[in-house]
Amino acid sequence: MKSFLISSVLMLGSIAHLFAADQFNIDPAHSSIGFGVKHMLVSTVKGSFTEYQGAIVYDAKEVANSSVEVVIKTASIDTANAKRDDHLRNDDFFSAAKYPEITFKSTKIRKSKEGLFADGTLTMRGKAKRITIPFKILGPIQDPWGNTRMGIEANLSIDRRDWGISWSKTLDQGGLVVANNVAIDLAIEAIKAKPEAEQSKRPKS
Repeated sequence: MKSFLISSVLMLGSIAHLFAADQFNIDPAHSSIGFGVKHMLVSTVKGSFTEYQGAIVYDAKEVANSSVEVVIKTASIDTANAKRDDHLRNDDFFSAAKYPEITFKSTKIRKSKEGLFADGTLTMRGKAKRITIPFKILGPIQDPWGNTRMGIEANLSIDRRDWGISWSKTLDQGGLVVANNVAIDLAIEAIKAKPEAEQSKRPKS
């Protein structure tokens, strides 16, 4: 009998955990997945991806129970220059026809005195590499239409060569036409999913 009671308590605790975490779906109309790269040492070319979807599972009481998964359409890259965007889509860079998606899937969300961090796997051009994303949460808040919204802001830098994206040229005076370090700027707004929509809205890779 005692064993049964212990098992019941553990089961109820597990069920309570499931209800403690809420799923939020990224709202692309109010979000930005942006980046910046130095060009010829003197300017920064900025761009973004315009097609993506993602789900954030957020547990306000225990952030370690949270997770995030995002799928980005590679061909949606936009730097406000059609010729440059076509070059970025070809085999010198993202090879978008062969690798149509960029994905990030968290393996751990953690909190320390330095802030919040999402450890996970970023996959581009067929290569999967572990990265850590420092981030902060804004909200959640209630909007005028009864939806619950939250914001995620993050900034980090990656070396594009880690994913096999290495095309560039060397300037006569030294330095690269296209820098290897890429600054990533994330400004995400997400809406809490309705219970019946939580499974159907998860990103499909």
